[in-house]
Amino acid sequence: MAAPANADLITKHSTSVQLTVDAAASQATRLGSSYSVSGSNVSATLGGLTAPASATDAATMNAGTYTQTTAGSAFSFTETFNQGDAIPTGTTVSSGVVASLPAFGSVTTTAGGVAGSLAGTINSAGTMSLTAGGAGTSATGQFVAEITIR
Repeated sequence: MAAPANADLITKHSTSVQLTVDAAASQATRLGSSYSVSGSNVSATLGGLTAPASATDAATMNAGTYTQTTAGSAFSFTETFNQGDAIPTGTTVSSGVVASLPAFGSVTTTAGGVAGSLAGTINSAGTMSLTAGGAGTSATGQFVAEITIR
């Protein structure tokens, strides 16, 4: 008769539930001032940008003086100025966080999630129950069983 087989049987179980609700967020980008001029049959004392008085101000336009080179002849002229963003008075930054978001030229805002009925449970038998929440939420449940035979 053969000897009985001997083995160690080890089982490990782990469970987890992760519930996530997205935070509201805004990303603002301060736009700079720009100036351009072009033309034909025009002579100019060029304008341009005047440096801002401080780091919180925007550059301003310095208008040039333009005259038609040959009177009575065709000419073209284009001058464009885009005023950049100044940082509003009273904007403060504490620990890297802006207290109130300035209205800059480029702003992207994302609404926060709504938890609603978001929920999740796992019992000792590994039975999982996940309930969907509102927009911007996620529920993830995991049950892992590991069996080792030695």
